[in-house]
Amino acid sequence: MSAITEKPEEVHMESVDSYNKQRCAPSVSTVNLADCDHCTVFPNRWSRFRYAIREPAAEFLGTMIFVIFGTGVNCQVFLSMNSNVEVVPRGDFLSLNFGWAAGVALGVWIAGGISGGHINPAVTFTLAVFRGFPWKKVPFYIFAQLLGGFCGAGIVYANYFHAIDIVEGGPGIRTISGSGDLLATYAASFLTPVSCFFSEFLGSAILIIGVLCITDTKNGPPPQGLVPLALFIVVLGIGASLGMNTSYSLNPARDLGPRFFTAAVGYGTAVFTYRDHYWLWCIVLGPVTGMLCGAFVYDTLIFEGSESIINKADAQATDLYLRASRGQRGKLPAGIESA
Repeated sequence: MSAITEKPEEVHMESVDSYNKQRCAPSVSTVNLADCDHCTVFPNRWSRFRYAIREPAAEFLGTMIFVIFGTGVNCQVFLSMNSNVEVVPRGDFLSLNFGWAAGVALGVWIAGGISGGHINPAVTFTLAVFRGFPWKKVPFYIFAQLLGGFCGAGIVYANYFHAIDIVEGGPGIRTISGSGDLLATYAASFLTPVSCFFSEFLGSAILIIGVLCITDTKNGPPPQGLVPLALFIVVLGIGASLGMNTSYSLNPARDLGPRFFTAAVGYGTAVFTYRDHYWLWCIVLGPVTGMLCGAFVYDTLIFEGSESIINKADAQATDLYLRASRGQRGKLPAGIESA
């Protein structure tokens, strides 16, 4: 009888002892994936696929949000000016500037940590030329940006569909002057082709100078996480100062995505033939050439990083560095680490 009553005490003591050992042991153990045959960073098939498309997907989502905010504020401001839609207009030109600036900031915030937050084919192309962005990624980024612009315009169109019907005069009536210019961009009628091009060229050059300045670690960049806020200020300033002539597209995806969408929903081929293919020589070539020129000016006058083609070491500097003894070499001249 005594043996039976003592047994539970022994078991109890052992269980308490093992509990104390477990409490003292680390609760989480780390595993080196390289040494673990059964471990994976991909818990399922979708996570593996998501990892493969992560950067273009971020550009798609960022551009889509950017276009939703921008074209959305266009529709709200201008459609509400019709007394059959709203008694009081819902906004003004300053509202447009704030809406587009907020769209850029949020789009960059969404995509920045994953893809760099280009959300603009002209930015992607310019960074490939002047910052060593991999050329193999350029087509995927541009396609994702255009698709994001297309989908963003489609979402806004669905949201304002009934107001557009009222402004246009009924379902099935779609014109560029009635509502098509709320999604894609069209120049003011008084502008010459040269003036149209120059307006996009100038705004795009200023935008890329702002982008390069903000991301230049040797030129007082904003604190980590505040790059979108700095871009908000840049875009707000451009819109408030230079936005009247061509609606400051500055971004082929912001225009071409919605332009393809308007062509698909009944605005016709006029969206492409407008002013002798305005979309090509102004909306595509204007931002691309403007940003290339702006980046060239910034790198020529200010930027010191070796990734720029402006700062690549010439033959004489490379030869002098390679001839110097190891103790005399010191800091690498710009560009020699990649020479």
